[in-house]
Amino acid sequence: MLPYPEINPVALELGPLKIHWYGLMYLIGIGGAWWLAARRLERFDPSWTRETLSDLVFWVAMGVILGGRLGYVLFYDPQLYLNDPIKIFYIMDGGMAFHGGLLGVLLCTWLFARKTGKPFFELMDFIAPLVPIGLGAGRIGNFINGELWGKVSDVPWAMVFPTGGPDPRHPSQLYQFALEGVALFVILWAYSRKPRPTMAVTGLFGLCYGVFRFIVEFFRVPDAQLGYLAFGWLTMGQLLCLPMILGGIGMIVWAYRRDARTA
Repeated sequence: MLPYPEINPVALELGPLKIHWYGLMYLIGIGGAWWLAARRLERFDPSWTRETLSDLVFWVAMGVILGGRLGYVLFYDPQLYLNDPIKIFYIMDGGMAFHGGLLGVLLCTWLFARKTGKPFFELMDFIAPLVPIGLGAGRIGNFINGELWGKVSDVPWAMVFPTGGPDPRHPSQLYQFALEGVALFVILWAYSRKPRPTMAVTGLFGLCYGVFRFIVEFFRVPDAQLGYLAFGWLTMGQLLCLPMILGGIGMIVWAYRRDARTA
């Protein structure tokens, strides 16, 4: 068993103002993605200015935050927020959902594509390899908060989390950091370094993220208010990943078939 490194979730206190590590992880994710996007900008579109890129980052960030919050409300705890709608705005209390954030990013990217005249999937292929930076940073934030821990386990690297009872558990946040953050970034970055058919990078993102998240959910405790939703073992996270996996495969196949027809 490994000791859980208890880190104060509050990174900095300035009088009544408290800056949490979880919030800083969002800034790190957005800032890191912005920096890498700037490095790839000329290869993506030499006519784009840094100001245009800044606008895109702002739109995507809004999609992540608003979509992530609304996704959690709709997918994971709708009854709580129906009973007390004002809690929807209590973001500092936690409650963000990746799949909601993804829908928010898709919507904001579509709106930005219409605004700039850039094809939607060209933009998504540009954005997709940058997303794992934010995903990885977010999982580190979950780990620091001691939340979203895994099932009870006797593996040598199991940890006792402050809010998880006396039993050692899988550090599932670190599994997600390794797969959804590090591995997904390496796969997408390497794949996108060469020209690919439009939509293929986006499809690979959907496929890989869906598979990685589906696997980790077997080690993670489902949300208490939902539990298992199907067959006694499928979680909400896994159910939401199924269309991502199928859609990702479909986009990759469609992208390469269309490319072959136009070659």
